[in-house]
Amino acid sequence: MGVLGVVTVVVIGLLVGVELAVAAFLNPIFDRLPGDAGLAARSDGARVLGRLMPFWYSGAIVLAAVWGVLAWGGAPAVPVVVAAVLLVAAIVASIALLVPINDRVRTWTAGNAPADWRAQVGRWDRLHLGRVALLVAAFALVTVGLLAA
Repeated sequence: MGVLGVVTVVVIGLLVGVELAVAAFLNPIFDRLPGDAGLAARSDGARVLGRLMPFWYSGAIVLAAVWGVLAWGGAPAVPVVVAAVLLVAAIVASIALLVPINDRVRTWTAGNAPADWRAQVGRWDRLHLGRVALLVAAFALVTVGLLAA
């Protein structure tokens, strides 16, 4: 159980780190690039991370769910199960709200981007902040679960 807890905390912690870096550093930097360079950077990021993140999120949920089931009745169970629920909420929000925008962004180039592309990525950024908040809360809860184990 200890190893499972540590692996879960590390996987979710790294996920939070990447998503927080996108929100706090990468996209704001991309938005300050001259011309259409920011569009190209966002498009490439959407393609690269869009391929990886479904597996990372799924793995995080599986780890938290398995840990929650195995710890059932013990001190770590409640925070870990709540963390798993928050991760599910993050995935549902991603699929319903963020992925449709991301699917468009990954195909854009300077020649085919819509006139309102900045508004669309701005909406994605705002929605992404909500997802980051869910992930931070999930990370805090699995950390509490690890400390309670």
